[in-house]
Amino acid sequence: MTRLFIFGYGYCAHHYLNGAAHPPEGVTGTVTSRDRANALSGDRLELLPFSPSEADPRIPGRLAESDALLASIPPGEHGDPALAAFRDAISGSSTLTRIVYLSTIGVYGDHEGSWIDESTQCIPSNPRNVTRLEAENGWRALGAESGKAVYVLRLAGIYGPGRNALEELRNGTARRIVKPGQLFNRIHVADIARTIAACFASPGPGGTWNVTDDEPAPPQDVVSYAAALLGIPPPPEIPFESAELSPMARSFYADSKRCSNRDLKATLGVRLAYPTYREGLRAMCDASAAGKPFSP
Repeated sequence: MTRLFIFGYGYCAHHYLNGAAHPPEGVTGTVTSRDRANALSGDRLELLPFSPSEADPRIPGRLAESDALLASIPPGEHGDPALAAFRDAISGSSTLTRIVYLSTIGVYGDHEGSWIDESTQCIPSNPRNVTRLEAENGWRALGAESGKAVYVLRLAGIYGPGRNALEELRNGTARRIVKPGQLFNRIHVADIARTIAACFASPGPGGTWNVTDDEPAPPQDVVSYAAALLGIPPPPEIPFESAELSPMARSFYADSKRCSNRDLKATLGVRLAYPTYREGLRAMCDASAAGKPFSP
């Protein structure tokens, strides 16, 4: 891969590029404002504005020159914005052969704590994940029509540098909300980066994978472990029924499942750097104690 296009240059895309063993020679990505594009662009990274109110006219030309595409913009009320605006440009690029779409395990809905895998029926429990499933199908349809390999990655809850229970404890926002039987799946951003790299290196026709670590766990256990690493008492437990949560935060507690990553390892060959939240949090805690920036 020599040229990569990224729809939605954010947390995951940034960590993928920073950790890539063989980074693309050139990268064009989109952000939501021209000021942000100007501030973040660099020697090998060209950022262009793309939002409901503005689409840089250079985007179709950059797509035509790209070998691969990473799509990480969540769908809106009118569907996937990249597909809506640039479907023909993506489909018509003769050089672009691989597409990685970042989705979410939220499309599965609630399975009452049972183990699920990629063959499990999707029964999304809110409109947000209904539109996400529709976006997945839109990217698959584009791939089938244009002969491009489409890799759909269903991501678990993302954590990593700057986004983790250690930071929440330090800034006083961590809470141990307890809902009996509740399980969350999670994945370190460095392992998302490994998975994206595996997709771009794969000779296969694409497919769908759960990107999650080995151990679904109650959210309060993660906070308790992080507090132990910091040598401080964990915050008190709060029953879910009395917790003050935004409607979106509360919606996450409507689903409980254990997502298998067996296929991620077996068919994509991904070896997780952080098999559970313990290894991930410990590595970030150790880096912080040594006064070093975290490096996977």
